[in-house]
Amino acid sequence: MHAITEKDLRASFVNVSLRERSAISLPDLAAADWDRLDYLGWRDPKQPLAGFIVVPVDGAPVGILLRQTEQRVRARAQCAWCEDVTLPNDVVFFSARRAGQAGRNGNTVGTLVCEGFECSVNVRRPLPPAYLGFDVEAARQRRIEALRAHAEGFARDLRDSR
Repeated sequence: MHAITEKDLRASFVNVSLRERSAISLPDLAAADWDRLDYLGWRDPKQPLAGFIVVPVDGAPVGILLRQTEQRVRARAQCAWCEDVTLPNDVVFFSARRAGQAGRNGNTVGTLVCEGFECSVNVRRPLPPAYLGFDVEAARQRRIEALRAHAEGFARDLRDSR
């Protein structure tokens, strides 16, 4: 993911009002390790059920406000984006209002994602060799590409629902 400025970050949100956009608490962009991020995700401690993600789609950032459901998933769920099976963190259900008129009509889309948006770290963790001759690096690259495709597909679906 390419580094992004605060101004571009705020302007990237597609499913928020102007008032909501100006109230978003932004993360420390200078501390972000952009080379190791497939999407930027953060939580706001002042809004415990809100999550924010910015996904590159066709070279442009697409920002999305997510709402975590208050009810926890009963069984240990698998993240739909990083598909990590070791699950070092919790996975929760997030919903997001669609962009444009569809969102104003109340249409939403949901997904199961790592609670603290640790997907980029999860896919870069080396896997134990599954068999003799298993290419760990190739498997890691496939997981990174799959994460990017899942995040981009979610953002594209939400954005293009206008």
